[in-house]
Amino acid sequence: MNAALKKPQLRKSTGAVQKCIAGDCTAEYAINEPIYVCRKCGDPLEIDCRVEAFPDPLSLRQQWEARAASRDPRDRSGVWRYREVLPFNDNASIVTLFEGNTPIYDAPKCALYAGLSSLTLKHQGNNPTGSFKDTGMTTAVTQAGILEAQAVLCASTGNTAASLAAYAARANVKCAVLLPEGQISPAKLAQSMDYGAIIFEVEGNFDDCMRLTHELAEVPWIYIANSVNPFRIEGQKTVAYELMMQCDWRVPDHVVVPGGNMGNSSALGKGFDEMRRMKLIDRVPKLSVIQAEGAAPLAHLFAGFMKAGSTNEKLREAKIETVAHPRTLATAIKIGAPVSWKKALRAVIQSQGNIISVNEQEMADAKAMIGLEGIGCEPASAATVAGIKKLVAQNKIGRDESVVGILTGHVLKDPDYVGHYHRGMLSLDFDVEGQGEKKVPIAGGFRNPPVRVMATKHAIIESLQRER
Repeated sequence: MNAALKKPQLRKSTGAVQKCIAGDCTAEYAINEPIYVCRKCGDPLEIDCRVEAFPDPLSLRQQWEARAASRDPRDRSGVWRYREVLPFNDNASIVTLFEGNTPIYDAPKCALYAGLSSLTLKHQGNNPTGSFKDTGMTTAVTQAGILEAQAVLCASTGNTAASLAAYAARANVKCAVLLPEGQISPAKLAQSMDYGAIIFEVEGNFDDCMRLTHELAEVPWIYIANSVNPFRIEGQKTVAYELMMQCDWRVPDHVVVPGGNMGNSSALGKGFDEMRRMKLIDRVPKLSVIQAEGAAPLAHLFAGFMKAGSTNEKLREAKIETVAHPRTLATAIKIGAPVSWKKALRAVIQSQGNIISVNEQEMADAKAMIGLEGIGCEPASAATVAGIKKLVAQNKIGRDESVVGILTGHVLKDPDYVGHYHRGMLSLDFDVEGQGEKKVPIAGGFRNPPVRVMATKHAIIESLQRER
């Protein structure tokens, strides 16, 4: 089957536009104008799909649920199944790897660990390239085709690069990825190489790579696919729609997600808000974002912002203090200058959620606990369960409240981390001013190292009886 599906039966445009998110800026731009930030004020853009224009939005539930059993290639995608709320006309050629359709799991061990009576985990690591990025990349690369871009490009800590490379390969368009040299999981780097991307290893960190994308965005034949791209967010927002359909449209009290470049939390917030405006749901869940302690600029801003009192005026005036040298083994969220922080902050405040940070030990043990569920995830995903545990301890999540944690990446995204944790070899390296490099060991509370044993039946039975 061709990667680009010609002329899918998408609804006609209802006048969707790209608009500035700043409350005091009224700038709007045409839906197919290649632009990433507002030309008037420099703030991020989002797409307004005019969802309130649906005459009978409740009928969409039945339509979407029926599509889940359809054999139509568009319906097999957990993104394009919700095409009525996407900003594409019926002459679009969509690029899909049948992304979405990710499972939700009951996680009783993690619930007990976090202090909850129950906990549900939605695993976005079950996407085609192993991360949540695929749900946004299908729409971004589709838009790149509409704009007739000659190349697509992104800065990445690994997952974005792997996803863009795969979708660009399906669309047969040149792909370039900017990666911070020596800071990417070999498994993620291998994906980008395998999918045919041109890989630039940049001397510096992710934020240096991101700075380069801002400069390269000026080149008219290059299309930037980072989360600053509002079409990425459009695809990723469908995760909220899919989650609600899986929950029989019963809104959970809390949805908790890891925070890196903040596109994912922005997208979830947008999806829930759209459904509320369409009256598909009567309220939005409290959205909470969890950052790594060594890469937590938004958590620091949020703490001060809430202490001073949150108002729309203060939200417009908010400024983030970036982290020049972010530190965490959770490489997917090792970002000191998140580009989508304004959208994420707005979504969290509007939902009355929280933004906090967790340390390396908390993430490592939470990751091991997720593994004991038979689910597994990459290190950044475990920030979710670690954060839930902390929010429960702070009485910001009630023991009997309904909570959905979002896992963002597959366990095989960073197998070295897993092996080092269970063998007692995990440590965080960082420079201490005047002291040189320092190693901080992370002692796993749930280690499960291999057992050395003699090659005899008796030795194995004896070990089994002793170990378990």
